[in-house]
Amino acid sequence: MSDKKRDPALYRANVGLALFSKAGHVFVGRRVNGRGAFQWQMPQGGVDKGEDPVEAALREMDEEIGVAAKLVDILEETDDWLYYDFPPDLLRRMGGPYLGQRQKWFALRFKGSDSDVRLDKHTPEFDAWRWAKLEELPGLIVPFKRPVYEEVAKRFEPWGTPV
Repeated sequence: MSDKKRDPALYRANVGLALFSKAGHVFVGRRVNGRGAFQWQMPQGGVDKGEDPVEAALREMDEEIGVAAKLVDILEETDDWLYYDFPPDLLRRMGGPYLGQRQKWFALRFKGSDSDVRLDKHTPEFDAWRWAKLEELPGLIVPFKRPVYEEVAKRFEPWGTPV
């Protein structure tokens, strides 16, 4: 969630993408090596040093799902950063400098066809994908990210209607 009390330096800068179909559904991918019921998520990824969040979002979209920038319209960007903490077991395994991630989220309208999605364009992060209803998203994601997904679903609700 958005939090003015958190130190941004302790959270990895990241972008998240809510890619909406013309029918108003949103892209979800099944994580490679995902476990159990909570193996689905929307594309997301780190912001490189000196990179603008919009550039990062378009780069991550191409890297994770093979969709080119020309196939989307940017509908909205969150004004603030949404935060989540890594659970203690993940934090221990990662051993890195971050407590979690802070994310700028983007709502995008997909103008292409399903065949334009290419999970194998780069090293695959997803092994399957589907279109889901926006309100389904919080129930598909790992529990520690759920509050962010609830917030994204609330903020981007107007985009979840057919065009």
